Amino acid sequence: MESDTTDSLSTLGRVLFGLGVALQATEDFREMDETIEYADSADVPLPELSAPFASGMMVVGGLGTALWRFPRLATGAVATFLAVVTPTMHDFWNAEPDDKSGERLAFFGNLAMFGAALAFLRAAYNR
Repeated sequence: MESDTTDSLSTLGRVLFGLGVALQATEDFREMDETIEYADSADVPLPELSAPFASGMMVVGGLGTALWRFPRLATGAVATFLAVVTPTMHDFWNAEPDDKSGERLAFFGNLAMFGAALAFLRAAYNR
């Protein structure tokens, strides 16, 4: 019985995490010009290509995690994205004073998602 409850909670957490990641990434597509501009401001190489690619990677990775399809690839994509983007795009310690609070909030939100992505990546390798 305990195992069923644990499995159900893990599945619910994975689905909520994956859908949250995917839905958040779809917002980037709705505002792609702003996403590209933000990436450009952070000196991301080829922002016109890398911003849509990264957003697409997060949609696919999030859905793959939620549906547990190609779980190593899906969770690995999400973890990789967050490992790269979190310290480079949300470097609140270098942000302008007006932007520090928002960047700090985004940094810590991404840090929490990165932790979840690592936990699901471990689960994908242990299955």
